[in-house]
Amino acid sequence: MPSVLASEDQPMPNTAPQSGENVATNPDETLIDLNNQRIRVLPGASDTAASFEFEAEDHTLGNSLRYMIMKNPEVELCGYSIPHPSEAKMNLRIQTYDGTTVYDALEKGFNDLMSLCDVVINKFTLARDDFSAKDTI
Repeated sequence: MPSVLASEDQPMPNTAPQSGENVATNPDETLIDLNNQRIRVLPGASDTAASFEFEAEDHTLGNSLRYMIMKNPEVELCGYSIPHPSEAKMNLRIQTYDGTTVYDALEKGFNDLMSLCDVVINKFTLARDDFSAKDTI
């Protein structure tokens, strides 16, 4: 039994980068940093097929983004998965037909989802205002 215990944390070899670091661990990986939102393109990507890893995301974004991307007629396949419930990561796989790239499909999916959210907010606000006006009469 050791007589002295170390009181400081020791770095472990081959550990993942700490939160906030923007480091690609594999030369085939591409990192996209969008205001602390990290999206990583997983190895093996091509222009028409790629997998993306989203950190700190779950089923809420995964299912809604998958739905919006699949509405695009130029997309052949889109699916998402949560690799493990204890990890705050979501993987999204996109495959497109020739003529469009997965990056364009992902960007269009984000834009369409933001537009849908704007419509929902506007309709909710109008309905709330109508209800409030009826309640005061």
